[in-house]
Amino acid sequence: MHKYANKKLSGIPESIFSTMSRLAFEYQATNLGQGFPDFDGPAWLPEMAYQAMKEGKNQYAPSPGIMSLKQNIAEIEKKYYNLDWNPLTEMTITAGATEGLYSIVHAFVEAGDEVVMFEPFYDAYQADVILAGGIPKYVTLKKPDFTFELDELEKAVTDKTKMIIINTPHNPTGKMFSKEELESIAKIAIENDLLVLSDEVYEFLTYGEKMHIPTATIEGMKDRTITVSSTGKTFGMTGWKIGYICANAEITEAIRGVHQWTTFAVNTPGQHAMAYGFSQMETYLPSFQKEYKAKRDLMLEELDKTKFKAHNAFGSYFIMVDIPAGFADDVECATKLVKELGVATIPPSIFYGKSDEGKSMLRLCFAKKDETIIDGIRKMGQI
Repeated sequence: MHKYANKKLSGIPESIFSTMSRLAFEYQATNLGQGFPDFDGPAWLPEMAYQAMKEGKNQYAPSPGIMSLKQNIAEIEKKYYNLDWNPLTEMTITAGATEGLYSIVHAFVEAGDEVVMFEPFYDAYQADVILAGGIPKYVTLKKPDFTFELDELEKAVTDKTKMIIINTPHNPTGKMFSKEELESIAKIAIENDLLVLSDEVYEFLTYGEKMHIPTATIEGMKDRTITVSSTGKTFGMTGWKIGYICANAEITEAIRGVHQWTTFAVNTPGQHAMAYGFSQMETYLPSFQKEYKAKRDLMLEELDKTKFKAHNAFGSYFIMVDIPAGFADDVECATKLVKELGVATIPPSIFYGKSDEGKSMLRLCFAKKDETIIDGIRKMGQI
């Protein structure tokens, strides 16, 4: 690293996604590691974006986002969750959920502040906290059901804690936080006057067994919860990088203070297309959820033929599997799979800050064409 580089960067490892994607390309491997679809979302979305371009909607959008998109999101929040958000003062469109997370953390976390997150965590949480000068603290989601111990969470909170980060539906475990779990987190947040960042980008990728419960719907939590979501996940267009944040007006004002100096505004025609997308949710969602449930079920069915034991996913598009005996850890297993058998996975130990549980598992993504899933899992079956 360059001698002038920010020293905080030394505490942040290279993204495992970059590493495994590079190996997948090098070894021409079937890629079950990358966390995005290898197929397009609905064809009418690019058509709507192109139409917006032809109509001259090509200049900067307002920094907080175009009103039609925010209004349509607000209507969805009301319809599905009975949450009332003012699109003018309580909603911000961001350059993907990733920029949303960055803007939130940098709006509130200062040097020495502690931020509690559940491991395995999405790696951007840890990176954002470290870059802001904060200190990550970890609470482990433990196998087989990826539940946490309340006592461990209570001990993780100190007088230096400013924020708890939740991810539900959860990447990488596919866990859905229950109402009881969210209520226990809420009790701690309220008693200690903490903010809660609730990453809910997979909110519509659920499979019927359990329902998504937004953290902001828990009693006493709406004014201290900052909810992040993603049109890229909901509509299968991750490359468009259009996310959004819902929070009360005072919190939103602080977040926009960072957002305006980060990306300023998000691509205009894409926002107009997504505004239309949210107007089509009633007809779009059932087929979307059916498609992804079928892919999850296909991957589980194929995994049953291998030595890898799957943990069922109730949400998101990820499945965690226990690796067979004979491997020192997840990195050794993932390396053998990609280099010798031609299938890329993600070793999840990088998503843990204190527990070794991740060393016994791999993360797989089923947002793939059926033939990709079948080919990748059958290669894994050679172990």
